Amino acid sequence: MSYGPDQFQAQFHVPRETMERLETHRRFLADWSERMNPVGPKELEAYWSRHAQDSAQIVQLAPKAKRWVDLGSGAGFPGLTIACLVAAEPDVSVHLVESTGKKAAFLRAVAEEAELPIKVFNQRIEDFGAGEGPYDVVTARALAPLPRLIGYAKPILDRGATGLFHKGADLDAELAAARDVLNGGAYQADVLESLSDPRGRIVRVTRVS
Repeated sequence: MSYGPDQFQAQFHVPRETMERLETHRRFLADWSERMNPVGPKELEAYWSRHAQDSAQIVQLAPKAKRWVDLGSGAGFPGLTIACLVAAEPDVSVHLVESTGKKAAFLRAVAEEAELPIKVFNQRIEDFGAGEGPYDVVTARALAPLPRLIGYAKPILDRGATGLFHKGADLDAELAAARDVLNGGAYQADVLESLSDPRGRIVRVTRVS
């Protein structure tokens, strides 16, 4: 059976207003395709099954989080999806870091249209540092290998955030390569199953007290 908006709504138990926000994101991806091609046509067809579902599972892993930051937000996964799901909660904010000007403009346009609690930072991650932290959660999807990703997130992790990072089939090699970055036990990396892809994993990184 194909996975579409009805299946997404049933799986994540979200109200109609959340679905409307997500549909705004999907529509903007299609509308902006000629200007910046945020995702290819086949990827747009898989919006619900490949992208929205994959991104939404992050919220289930941190249900009490209020302050989120997404590194290298690109087309808005997972940051925009997270914002769509948490928008109705009190005192939430989602910060998106994107260095490419056109992509940052896209993120702002979706956030404005869907009335999302988002602030976009059009700058390099290295320049963002700890941002306007502390944050509860830092996320990233398809951004960089784990050793480099933990380095990017270190200023945020060191202020108490939990890292929730999407990873794929090469995770074992990335974990082995990240031993030095995990800093002799300063950080702990836990591997969680993905709801959307049997080959995918979520890596949860926390600083050890």
